[in-house]
Amino acid sequence: MTFDELYRRVLRNKLEEEEMIEGAERKKLDCLLHPENHPLVWKEEPCDCQDAKCVTACMFRALEIKEGKVVMNPDNCVGCAQCIESCENKNITFSHDTIKAVDILKNSEEPVYALMAPAYIGQFGKEVTPGKIRSALKGMGFAGMIEVAAFADILTLKEALEFSTNMEKEEGFQLTSCCCPIWISLIRKDFQKIAGHLPASVSPMIACGRIVKELHEGSRTIFVGPCMAKKAEIREPDLEGAIDCVLTFQELQDIFDVLSVNWEEMESDENEHSAAAGRMYARSGGVSRAVSECVKSIDKKRELWSVCACGTADCKQMLQNILEGRIEGNFFEGMACSGGCVGGPKKNIETEEATELVEEYAEQASYRTPGENPYVLDLIQRLGFQTVEDFIKNSQILARNL
Repeated sequence: MTFDELYRRVLRNKLEEEEMIEGAERKKLDCLLHPENHPLVWKEEPCDCQDAKCVTACMFRALEIKEGKVVMNPDNCVGCAQCIESCENKNITFSHDTIKAVDILKNSEEPVYALMAPAYIGQFGKEVTPGKIRSALKGMGFAGMIEVAAFADILTLKEALEFSTNMEKEEGFQLTSCCCPIWISLIRKDFQKIAGHLPASVSPMIACGRIVKELHEGSRTIFVGPCMAKKAEIREPDLEGAIDCVLTFQELQDIFDVLSVNWEEMESDENEHSAAAGRMYARSGGVSRAVSECVKSIDKKRELWSVCACGTADCKQMLQNILEGRIEGNFFEGMACSGGCVGGPKKNIETEEATELVEEYAEQASYRTPGENPYVLDLIQRLGFQTVEDFIKNSQILARNL
């Protein structure tokens, strides 16, 4: 039995409350039931692969060749999934969190919230609206669905205010975006000399998880997105606790499939949270555009000249150019996946289609910039702050140690 077959059988048994599978290999079964106790990425079987394309593909030195064998170093793995995609033998897999998510939903006495990444539009069908997804998730047992794009709105305000401050410094420039954990890891591991230009901010996912738990004591949070690296991000020591579990779009689709969700008959529970700014975070160039528009709304005289890179290799080259003074700009955005988050390794639809749908969703927003978004302003006041500036300057909920 392959790992994928075992995964689907265990998932079906969990959801239908049947007896646990017997005779399964203990390690594979334990990876399904307790993914937090295992590396994010691992080999299903020992292999004698000679070309080692997986080693070449990994830019974080999480794989190496020892005594003719490919050996993994889990401590260096950031979840970029390049090794999985490059392995021609399909022998590298990742830890699934689907069973863990189902257990949280079934056993938690406190409310469980689904936190949806900005890239979720169209991922479960072009005609499947946010309201229908919200209804389906509530039917599964979630207390509600929250768009992480609203918390990207909050981070946009923070980055815009910090950009205005940074540009007053000599040779000032700002690195972003805080939403991509692989970009952050790349800077922290290989470009420490310019890491000081990176705002010490958590990602929208972590901000969302922290704020939800602050406002709903004892609640649990499950993030859903296209990114495997988010599974690694929530394990980082200074970020632990904000998110209880990460599901990819493909994993959530598996649950929808097992439950035979009928989207045509699903009612629509609409509840708009986000402005256009946060919704644009899902695509390459979206963060720059969001922050630029926000900066202009704050200070019309301030100019933001952005340079964007997507794909880990391009991000690394851009950082090297900055380090050597061979690039002009004052705002640098990096995303590890081609096209941005919409191009994540666990997406359900093609990047081009996802980009178009995200753009359409941004255009449909009732509010253009975060400062206009009443949901954001209400959140800040519920946290005990009267103004956006007061919240950003004095709250530690958005801060991290870089």
